[in-house]
Amino acid sequence: MEFSSENTWMDLEQEETEGKQVIVGVCAMEKKTLSKPMKEILTRLEEFEYIKTCIFTEKVILEEPVEKWPLCDCLISFHSKGFPLEKSITYANLRKPLVINNLESQFAIQDRREVYRILSTAGIDLPRHAVLDRDLPPEETNFEEQDDSVVVNGVVFNKPFVEKPVDAEDHNIIIYYPASAGGGSQRLFRKIGSRSSVYSPESNVRRAGSFIYEDFMATDGTDVKVYTVGPDYAHAEARKSPALDGKVERNSEGKEVRYPVILSNKEKLIARKVCMAFNQTVCGFDLLRANGRSCVCDVNGFSFVKNSRKYYDDCSNILGNMILRELAPTLHIPWTIPFQLDDPPIVPTTVGKMMELRCVVAVVRHGDRTPKQKMKLEVKHPMFFDLFKRMNGYKVNHVKLKKPKHLQEVLDIARFLITEIEKGGSSNEVIEEKKSKLDQVRYILEMYGHFSGINRKVQLKYQPKGRPKSTSSEEEALKEPSLLLVLKWGGELTPTGRVQAEELGKVFRCMYPGGQDLLIGGVPAHETQVDRYTRAASLPNGEYAGTQGLGLLRLHSTYRHDLKIYASDEGRVQMTAAAFAKGLLALEGELTPILVQMVKSANTNGLLDNDCDSSGDGKGKKKKGKIVPDEYYESYYRNLAENSNLRDLKDRVKAKLHEMLQRDHEFSQEDEELLNPCNKISIAKALRFIRNPVKCCGYVYDLIQELNVLIPQIQEENGGKQVLYHAETWDLMARRWGKLEKDFLPKTGVYDISKIPDIYDCIKYDVEHNRSVLENTDAWKVVVELYTNVQNLADVVIPQEYGMTRAEKLTIAQGICTPLLKKIKADLQRNIEDGEEKCEEEEDTVHRLNPRYSSGVSSPGRHVRTRLYFTSESHIHSLLTVLTHGGLVDIEMQG
Repeated sequence: MEFSSENTWMDLEQEETEGKQVIVGVCAMEKKTLSKPMKEILTRLEEFEYIKTCIFTEKVILEEPVEKWPLCDCLISFHSKGFPLEKSITYANLRKPLVINNLESQFAIQDRREVYRILSTAGIDLPRHAVLDRDLPPEETNFEEQDDSVVVNGVVFNKPFVEKPVDAEDHNIIIYYPASAGGGSQRLFRKIGSRSSVYSPESNVRRAGSFIYEDFMATDGTDVKVYTVGPDYAHAEARKSPALDGKVERNSEGKEVRYPVILSNKEKLIARKVCMAFNQTVCGFDLLRANGRSCVCDVNGFSFVKNSRKYYDDCSNILGNMILRELAPTLHIPWTIPFQLDDPPIVPTTVGKMMELRCVVAVVRHGDRTPKQKMKLEVKHPMFFDLFKRMNGYKVNHVKLKKPKHLQEVLDIARFLITEIEKGGSSNEVIEEKKSKLDQVRYILEMYGHFSGINRKVQLKYQPKGRPKSTSSEEEALKEPSLLLVLKWGGELTPTGRVQAEELGKVFRCMYPGGQDLLIGGVPAHETQVDRYTRAASLPNGEYAGTQGLGLLRLHSTYRHDLKIYASDEGRVQMTAAAFAKGLLALEGELTPILVQMVKSANTNGLLDNDCDSSGDGKGKKKKGKIVPDEYYESYYRNLAENSNLRDLKDRVKAKLHEMLQRDHEFSQEDEELLNPCNKISIAKALRFIRNPVKCCGYVYDLIQELNVLIPQIQEENGGKQVLYHAETWDLMARRWGKLEKDFLPKTGVYDISKIPDIYDCIKYDVEHNRSVLENTDAWKVVVELYTNVQNLADVVIPQEYGMTRAEKLTIAQGICTPLLKKIKADLQRNIEDGEEKCEEEEDTVHRLNPRYSSGVSSPGRHVRTRLYFTSESHIHSLLTVLTHGGLVDIEMQG
């Protein structure tokens, strides 16, 4: 300080007061110290009367000895790539400033093993994990890789699981998916342009390096990043998970799109614990919310929020007050602690008189699928019995094989036996299996070249006396034990089905606010409703929901949309749900990552799985670690008790329906009333077409026979080329129809009405997908005629297998979909209850926009709850029955 003669004593006093300042040194790499968030916060810190900031240049940090580094009273220093942390620690020990973020702890943050150890010691919830340390001697580690799992030091991790390098600076994290979801892996990396991950078909784990393996937590496609400023302040932001489709959502400034969300009290406590356990005042960490748990999966150390004025104000205010509270007394600075009120409570309100959308519930059937097929083969070879024994088959006399490893074993046995039979001679004396059927087993198991995500299943059933024969004399003969091999395939979602589901997802967006405005088509919001809707409907496909900033996409991306997607365990249903989600949320890439992240398996005793299988053996059932309330299933079990067994009732209804359709005379008025007691228009129309059911079945049978003659002819004309849809061979198509011909008219001479749905399934599939092959042949006329007749028979049979009279329909429907109805009722009631704590779905964590920190969102208080349920036909029929006949709507008004 220089003095001149003009200085007065008042000036001197003023300058002396000004000299009493806390110098805050910022020691980090330039990329960090010159960043926008750092500049914003340091500018605000400078506004404190007694604080002055000083940024250490990178040249000084890297080249000068610590003795020549600038002096400071308070040090903000943190590690990033290239930063000399040891040197910074030496400086802190030399000058003894107030250190905002402990420097020694920053070494621990660079090692994920240490991070997890500290978190665990602090009692913070973590994903279940195990460390594979390849730096240790081989005898001290135990690692085993299997088809759909790994074993790390005795701990089993089933796919999906996560593989993280122990080095926290290595961001090459891989998520491995199970074969049932399509297999492969998602490879995460530091953001490159607009990508943060990429899907790979590679399913094998890395064999070099040390890793942490942990359970993958499905977070509905959302990650939460939490930023602490001291133990009592935490700001949280949500972003699209990099594991979802790998596309980084960026705003107009090129920054990743993130939105502030509200932390629960439990999560605020976690933030406090993280801050204190790592001794980092300013600290960022990653939070995973799934199934009622909030787990910390990564701690990043010093990091600021980007693009939040409110956060910059809060952060600088807290840091400034913290620094002055510690240093003002020692530096004799006349500073008083400012009085601060607690955070004001946030009360969401509905503005205006317009009705606000609060909840959307949809129940959706799976998309187009291939026909379900089945073949049976009696097997006696010791290799099959060996497999049966290894799978504990003798305990319950049957086994189900679905895993790739087990299907591969069956395929290997089939290949071996075929080779032995082809060799001829003595080696095939013990092989009693039919070569033609073994060939079929081999071909079906070899389809697509892999087992991932394809619906194929083998069952082995023990037959102590061999396969039952038709005559009693054969029955009495001593028989050797055998196994019945039942191979089921088909029923998988077709490429057409995927497209259907994705397009339906896009259309579904129109239901949400802004979806009808379609500003992309230039429809001004002030136009009359009729005109706007007319113009919206005329827009080309794919522009259903307008621009990215409108309707559902805006609602969802700004975390004002509580979306949960449930699906039954069937592959086609799960893939439909994933494709729908892809269209609904405008996602990109493969379905596997979307399926694993977004779709919840709802195999919870009848919620969405197959009707009669949901009987179970106890009431309050477990649902992902949580007991589902008994009342959820009360009506369902009461219904079972009253009817002895739901399956018995369905069998009685089917038997009655089949018997009526096996009478060889034209329908009388009385017959029509018995066959259509609920007077359904579609059934009445079908009955008028059928007239005589036996003659109609006979005509269908003749057409199937005719088709079976024509298929080999068309195959020959095509030179046996594989021109059929979805890689089906001509032999498989011929076998499909040959089996239906044989099954539809068995040796009893009475048409088997239960095969009508299967015939309809197959003919509908061929008309839709094999039209290009059949259209210009003699078979096309047969196919169209067969489709017309079978469709009418199916219109009578399929809906009425779920009950004919109103009482039967309601009883069966209750048995099938009561759990789903209870769940839907809870979904709707949840929106009219007061308080957050009453949510019966406590395990479903909701990412809610924090109105106090949001900008650019015109209605931050709006929150829409969406529940999507994907299931099979049985649940759709049952739900329609309850809605139609359960007294919920006026049937006459429905026409």
